[in-house]
Amino acid sequence: MIRARSFVAALFGAASVAATPAPARPTGTRPSTPKAQAAAPRQAPKGKAALPPRVRDVAKPAKGATSPLARSATAPLAKSSTAPPAKGMTAVKSTPAPPRPHENAYLEVPDRAYAESTLAYRYANLSDQDTLAELARRRIDWVPAEPPPPGVRTPIRLAGPLRGVAIHSSLPPAERAGSPFEILDARLALALDDFCALLAHHDVVELVHYTMYRPPADAPAEGQRQIRHPAGLAIDVGALKKRDGSWLAVGPHWPSNIGAKTCGDGAVEHWAREARELASIVCETKDERIFHFALTPDFNADHADHVHLEIKPATRWFIVN
Repeated sequence: MIRARSFVAALFGAASVAATPAPARPTGTRPSTPKAQAAAPRQAPKGKAALPPRVRDVAKPAKGATSPLARSATAPLAKSSTAPPAKGMTAVKSTPAPPRPHENAYLEVPDRAYAESTLAYRYANLSDQDTLAELARRRIDWVPAEPPPPGVRTPIRLAGPLRGVAIHSSLPPAERAGSPFEILDARLALALDDFCALLAHHDVVELVHYTMYRPPADAPAEGQRQIRHPAGLAIDVGALKKRDGSWLAVGPHWPSNIGAKTCGDGAVEHWAREARELASIVCETKDERIFHFALTPDFNADHADHVHLEIKPATRWFIVN
């Protein structure tokens, strides 16, 4: 069991930053104020590595220092680029059919031809050979993950930034090289490469996540195909650092509006510009169909401090919420 550290200490290990853990909050609830978004204890599956710390609170800076989350009154808001869909693709214009009781209200099931033309579908269904060839074509720096974790088809570790954006967990730098949470499937790396091209338009230079690969609670049966984090096909984005040193952090900046619409007509309107930009980034990934699923603080309490982005093989439906 590990208590989450403060934002500054978690990212930089700064000894000068006070980071006193707060008491754990009950499961399934969310603190009502940013200050009360305490660093709740995190428990890994039995026998597994401890999970990385969360980026939940805005840490108080040391005396005379400035918090990296302090907003400059003069800093301009990065342009929110609404990128056009990929070549040969058109955005889904039709209103989704009413969901069944067990479905999310924002489930989209486009026609088969469109779904199979999306970036998410293409990446999720590439063969190992084609995936590695595409990594080479894009000159993405990577190394094989050793030993390869069970359930991940093509496990790798990123060995450099993607489109100028450094990607790493919230663990201290010295712990990252051997951490399983820095592992991802090579197919997710291709989706993240596109995502980082979009982030670059927002002047983002660093992405801090909580996990990409995450061991399953129970060992998979031999030959059992994994999905989501146990397959290395999902990432939980906690915070984004911009070129000017400011941060966009999901927990402190994006208020939960559970059940609210995230993108498009009728979407929830955010007052804080950090929240508006974070939501804009998520909605741009929807426009480009980079991921099958984007689950935000609007989805449920478990996503109050991160955005879950995922690709899934053999899937022709999408959710952004």
